[in-house]
Amino acid sequence: MRRLIDAFVGALGSLAEHKLRTTLTMLGMMFGVGAVVAMLSIGAGAEREALALIERLGTRNVVVRAKIYKPEELAEIRKKSLGLSLRDVEALQEAVPGVAYAAPRLEIDPYKIVAAGTKTEAKVFGISHRHAELVAFPLAEGRSLDPNDELHHAQVCVIGAGVRRDLFGGDPALGRDVKVNDVWCEVVGVLAKDASSTSAVQGVAVSSTDAEVYLPFTTALRKFDRDPLKSPLTEIVVRLESNAPAGETGAVVGTLLDRLHGGTRDFEIVVPEALLRHSRETQRLFNLVMGLIAGISLLVGGIGIMNIMLATVLEQTREIGVRRAVGARRADIRFQFLVTAFTLAMLGGCLGVAMGLAIARIVAAYADWPTVVTTWSVALSLGVSVFVGVVSGLYPAVRAARLDPIQALHAE
Repeated sequence: MRRLIDAFVGALGSLAEHKLRTTLTMLGMMFGVGAVVAMLSIGAGAEREALALIERLGTRNVVVRAKIYKPEELAEIRKKSLGLSLRDVEALQEAVPGVAYAAPRLEIDPYKIVAAGTKTEAKVFGISHRHAELVAFPLAEGRSLDPNDELHHAQVCVIGAGVRRDLFGGDPALGRDVKVNDVWCEVVGVLAKDASSTSAVQGVAVSSTDAEVYLPFTTALRKFDRDPLKSPLTEIVVRLESNAPAGETGAVVGTLLDRLHGGTRDFEIVVPEALLRHSRETQRLFNLVMGLIAGISLLVGGIGIMNIMLATVLEQTREIGVRRAVGARRADIRFQFLVTAFTLAMLGGCLGVAMGLAIARIVAAYADWPTVVTTWSVALSLGVSVFVGVVSGLYPAVRAARLDPIQALHAE
């Protein structure tokens, strides 16, 4: 232990003699480690955001969405297909193996959402009482919609956190009335705030619950007007049984709907499990590419360490000769130079971690991009920087240890 402490003290003293040179050498390690930490934190943040969005769709679901067309195109399409309908829901539940149940969702075109003398803009959906079983639907207050609401076409609603803020501010929302178009609905639940800052994953749109209002599906179907050319349903969420393969079941769903719609592909199928798999593959590729780019910076930093260590060997040639003459072994000389390289790499790595953390915070604050600094990313970057530093210092250390003591003593 004493030997190690003396080696560290000697290394710090040697580096302190050439402050500018030491600082410039550490910059390479700083930028490399900082890039690794920052890139991995940005990648981890993006992955967490994507996973949260996919979870909102439901990883054990297959989502069927009605395609959006221009009015002039809809007229031709409706000659062949009526669009997604309750008939499709029943057929999917009865005819597709591996389907536990299916739930409809209908989007209403709101032209007015008012309450307590204020108004807001939001999307309005009619949903099944099983909607909360299919997707993430976290309540902050009150309750979700239940079978009785659906059975009796109840004029009740669950509102998002943003809608609650706009309409009621800090006042209680439960039990208050909200007017959607010309229909008054009692607020029975308020959703928790949606922390997600993105609205799509792998090109698939995922709406934020903050600016949404949810009504019983039957209420939306019976009490709100709808363009007859539009698809009767906006979406069908199909819940799969635990042992059903999502990809294969999604293909069967597509085949059945093709037949029911007369061969008109006026819908699209989203398989969240496939999105999850693709998202992870994309993230691995991103981490690999960013790691290689950051690794180049670390390699440059390692070359800088090797350069300064070779210069140090040249400058301390006479000192090495003296130490060898008074009994120092080759292993002692080699150990001293390796400790110096380790110290240089560790200092640069620690400063690089601080730099990476700062970059991650700046990106999160000003670019509105989620970042997650993980312990393993810090450990990986520090470990690689120390490894590169020690390997870079190995050749100069071996060269110093092999110096002939007599020739070293005669060096100027």
